[in-house]
Amino acid sequence: MSEQIRILLVDDHMIVRVGLRALLESEDDLAIVGEAGNGVEAIALAHSLRPRVIVMDISMPQMDGLEATRRIRAELPECQVLILTVHAQEKYLFPVLKAGAAGYVLKSTIDTELLDAIRTVANGGAFLYPSATRMLLEDYLTQLHGPTGRDDFDTLSEREREVLKALALGYTAGQIAEQLSLSVKTVETYRLRIMEKLGLSSRADLVKYALARGLLTEYQ
Repeated sequence: MSEQIRILLVDDHMIVRVGLRALLESEDDLAIVGEAGNGVEAIALAHSLRPRVIVMDISMPQMDGLEATRRIRAELPECQVLILTVHAQEKYLFPVLKAGAAGYVLKSTIDTELLDAIRTVANGGAFLYPSATRMLLEDYLTQLHGPTGRDDFDTLSEREREVLKALALGYTAGQIAEQLSLSVKTVETYRLRIMEKLGLSSRADLVKYALARGLLTEYQ
């Protein structure tokens, strides 16, 4: 059997954690390594237990799930955070993604989607429920074209487009440099130029831009 996915459960309601544990412990490839009741505890346990996936509630005392996610992703980037929430509105979705979470699952769909979501983010993927994906793409398509209908993608050179696609697919600067026969410094220069031309501020923005414009399906 392959190595189990180590999971930390974070929710301020014990009954919710009990239910999550019962659901997850029935799966041979999943292992619950700890539980926390707030964001402060979550950060401490993340450092000591080094889980692969943290299933995190948003609304908690002392420190909420968004702030805990930001801290964990900054300090332990190998830990993937999967947010649980009762909120399906767009205004809750974007802060979650900006905080660095790899997925977003509604509590109303835990019984049907949580297992797939955990396995997806543990393998480096992202998990969003269907309506969230639609909201995300619609928002970024609107941003792409803006009120003038202009698409800044047209300002990128062919090489910049190649680097953009590779970055969005998760390749490091070193890997891209090797693929395109460039120096790492040159790749970094391209990255900064791309971010400036497209008005993006983070790698997450870059990935969402590429998704919204359909660039990743074109990458070979």
